[in-house]
Amino acid sequence: MKKKLAIIGASFGQKPLYLKAKEMGIETHCFAWEEGAICKELADFFYPISVLEKEQILDVCRKIQVDGICSMATDICVPTVWYVAEKMGLIGNKYFEPFVATNKLLMRQAFLRNGVNSPRFTIAAEDMDLSELDYPLIVKPTDRGGSLGVKKVDRKEDLKAVIERAQNLSYSNNAVVEEFVAGVEATLDMISWLGKHYPITISDTETTGIPYYSKIGYHQPSMLSADIQEKIINEAKKALDALNFKYGASDTEVKVTETGEVKVIEVNPRMGGDCTETMISLSKGYDFVKGIIDVALNQFEEPVFSMNKYAGICYLSKETEYLKKVIENRDNYPEIIYAEINDNELRYLQSSWERSGFLIYQSKQRRNWKE
Repeated sequence: MKKKLAIIGASFGQKPLYLKAKEMGIETHCFAWEEGAICKELADFFYPISVLEKEQILDVCRKIQVDGICSMATDICVPTVWYVAEKMGLIGNKYFEPFVATNKLLMRQAFLRNGVNSPRFTIAAEDMDLSELDYPLIVKPTDRGGSLGVKKVDRKEDLKAVIERAQNLSYSNNAVVEEFVAGVEATLDMISWLGKHYPITISDTETTGIPYYSKIGYHQPSMLSADIQEKIINEAKKALDALNFKYGASDTEVKVTETGEVKVIEVNPRMGGDCTETMISLSKGYDFVKGIIDVALNQFEEPVFSMNKYAGICYLSKETEYLKKVIENRDNYPEIIYAEINDNELRYLQSSWERSGFLIYQSKQRRNWKE
């Protein structure tokens, strides 16, 4: 008998889950808003229920008697996944925890309580105390991803307007203010089982820099020293433990200072976006999507890596306009696995949603497309 898997969400980012489950011979049940549900045709069964309606989804999952539930690529689906899993006795994290793991303020409070090395912070409010924070600062909506609403502030005079912008972009109208950490940015993807965290890979992150720090590229494996990478792994594991995260994929963003100090910026309680699963398959030979499904279905096996190559993704924007000619002439570059331009207008990025295209590569060494 086929195993039954509930998948919360049907956006483009969820597509690898449906394709992999089909390849594995698993029956899929899709829950998502009707509008924009581009994956509904890939599922065996589709239910036009909002991903936020956890009780309705739970009722259907009980009737179906699903064997597991999962999602990827978006934080908004995480609470429902964990709620249904807990109520049905399936594999998943405790329901309360996603509110910590998807809220930047609650997350930082958990880090503080558990000794995770992270930036000093406060909640944005009229009476907030900034006496212990030093400029420059970073302002972020508490509950949005993709760098949306994130901006660096160098002067007190600019803070109020930046906070209002972040609050307006927040689902809950809240923002967090934290000290800016100068240094190299990196991302660690892991998969967890029974509270044990298995590192998959560390990616070096490229951003637009001041003032919005939108992501414009990832490269793996990291060029950071073995000592620094060990620090990143240890600090990320401590952060996951602080969030009581025991099962599934996670994506931890860190900053490495000039002195070699590692500070955790945030943890995403799901696989990283930006085609992370594709890059990992190209660099490590590991099927991360299958790993997510195996966790949900209680059949997890420790990761095995069959490859050791360089891979990366680079995004097209006004900051990276040199990529346009590369993408247009991609047949001249055998390293390029996939490339597309979806908008000929190049913009200076304020968030990840404004990119105009991208390329994915695999090679024997780190590729610099400016050369």
